[in-house]
Amino acid sequence: MDKKIILLVFSLLNSVLLFGQPEVEQWKVFEVSLKGPADGNPFVDVKLTGQFVWESDTVTVSGFYDGDGIYRIRFMPHKVGEWKYSTSSNIKKLDRKKGSFSCLPATGSNHGPVAVKDTFYFAYADGTPHHSFGTTCYAWVHQGDSLAELTLKTLSEGYFNKMRMCIFPKSYDWNNNEPLYYPFEGTPLKNWDYSRFNPNYFQNIEKRIVQLDSLGIEADLIIFHPYDRWGFAHLSREVEDRYIEYIIARFSAYKNVWWSMANEYDFMRDKTLNDWEHYIDKFASTDPFHRLIGIHNGVRIYDHTNPKLTHASIQNEDTYRAKELRLKFKKPVVYDECRYEGNIPWSWGNLTGESLTLKFWRGVTNGGYVGHGDTYVTEQPIGFPNESSDVLWWSKGGVLRGTSPERIKFLRGILEQAPPQMKPVPLFTWMPFSCIGVAGEYYLGYLNDAQPRSMVIDLPKDAFFQVEVIDTWNMTITPLQKKFTGHSLIELPAKPYMALRITKTEQ
Repeated sequence: MDKKIILLVFSLLNSVLLFGQPEVEQWKVFEVSLKGPADGNPFVDVKLTGQFVWESDTVTVSGFYDGDGIYRIRFMPHKVGEWKYSTSSNIKKLDRKKGSFSCLPATGSNHGPVAVKDTFYFAYADGTPHHSFGTTCYAWVHQGDSLAELTLKTLSEGYFNKMRMCIFPKSYDWNNNEPLYYPFEGTPLKNWDYSRFNPNYFQNIEKRIVQLDSLGIEADLIIFHPYDRWGFAHLSREVEDRYIEYIIARFSAYKNVWWSMANEYDFMRDKTLNDWEHYIDKFASTDPFHRLIGIHNGVRIYDHTNPKLTHASIQNEDTYRAKELRLKFKKPVVYDECRYEGNIPWSWGNLTGESLTLKFWRGVTNGGYVGHGDTYVTEQPIGFPNESSDVLWWSKGGVLRGTSPERIKFLRGILEQAPPQMKPVPLFTWMPFSCIGVAGEYYLGYLNDAQPRSMVIDLPKDAFFQVEVIDTWNMTITPLQKKFTGHSLIELPAKPYMALRITKTEQ
C-alpha cells in the first residue's frame, strides 16, 4: 500500500478516536461506571480505586458501590488536557480497566472549588474571591421533591452562596417527619444493617449537591449531629470510618462540597476530643480533592488552631469578635450560626431582621463571614399536601419569611464590587464602629445601631476621598458632594444602621 495512503488511514483513525473521546469541563465530574458483582456484601467485600494521570500528575480516587451491580469512580480534573485512568480492584472484573478523557477549559460561572487564600480569605480555583454568605437548611434534602424544588427556586434569587445541610436525617422541633430514605438498609427505627448503605439515600443527596452547584452555591455537608432518634448519632468507630470513606468516595469530586465534622460537636456527649481529631484526620488524609474542613460548636468553641481545619466555624452571636478570632486561629472565621431571624420560643431563633442584618455587617466589617437562618412559624401553610405552617426554612427549606435576606444580598453585592482581601483597618476616632478596607484606597465602615448627625474620621492627608452613606436597611447609597481628606467631619442623616463607603478619588 502507498505510504501516503497508510498515513492518511492512520490520520483518519486517530481523528475518529479523538472525536469519540469523552470530554468533561475543568473542575466538573468525570465518572467511570463499571458492572461488577452484586452478591455477598459489595460495600465491605469489594475494593476499588482509580488512578488518574495527567503528564506527571497522578491522583488516586476510591470507588464505591451504587447498588444493582454498579460501581462508580468519580474524579474532578483540575488541569486542562488529556487524562488517562486505570482501575485497581480485588475483583478481576473491575481490575485493570483503562481509558482516557479530555478535560476542557472551564466556562461561564464555573470558577472551580473554593479554598483558603492568603490565610484569612476564600477564593475559587481560578482566583475569583469567594465572599461566604451562607444559610442553614438542615433537613431540606430529606423532604419531597416539590418542597426541595421550592427551596431551590428561593435560592435562585441570589441571597446566599453556601448551604449548611445534614447528611443524616434530623429529629428535633419542626423536624418530626420521617425522611424519604434511610442511610442504611434495615427497618426503622433502629433495626439497621450498618454494613450496608442505601444507595437511594445518597443518590438523593448528590442530586441536591448538583442542583446547588448549578446555582453557584457551596454545599456545606454536616457529617454528624446529636439530633437523632434512629441511632445514627451513636455508631461504632468501624461504622463511622466506613461511612466517612463512602461519602468521600461519593461526594468529594463535586467542586462545591465542604465538610463540616458536626453541628454542635460538644452536644454529642459520647464523643471525645480524640474522636473529633480522628474524624478531622480521616477527611484530611482520605479526601483526594482536599475540600474545606470545619467543625461547628454548640457552647464550647473548638480549638481551630488544628492545621487540618481549614477555617473556623463558629456558633456565637458576637460577630464583632471576628477580628479577634481570625488572629487567634490564623484562618478564615465563619459565624455559621449567630442566632436566627424568626419568632420561635427558643432564644436562638427569634431575632428581628434588623438584628440579624446588624450581625452580618458587624461580622463582615471585622474581617469575618456570617451565616443566616430563618425560623418563622406563621399561620399560613406554604401550599404542599400534608405540610403545615411549621415548615421552617432552617429545618426543611421552602420559602424565606424574614426581612434580612434582601439586606444580606445587598451587602453581598457591595463586597463583590469591593477590592478583594480587605482587612480590618482603623478609621473612626471612636469605637465600637468597625471598618475593613485597603489602607489609603478603600474603606467600608459600619456604625451599628448608632444614629449620629455627624462624626469625625481620619483619612490620609495626601489624598482625596469620595464618601458614600449607605443605609443598610433601606438599601440606598448616597454620595456626599464634598471630597474629604485628613481629619474630616462627615454629616450624617441621624438614622441607625448606617455604613460608609470611602474610596480614593481625584480632587
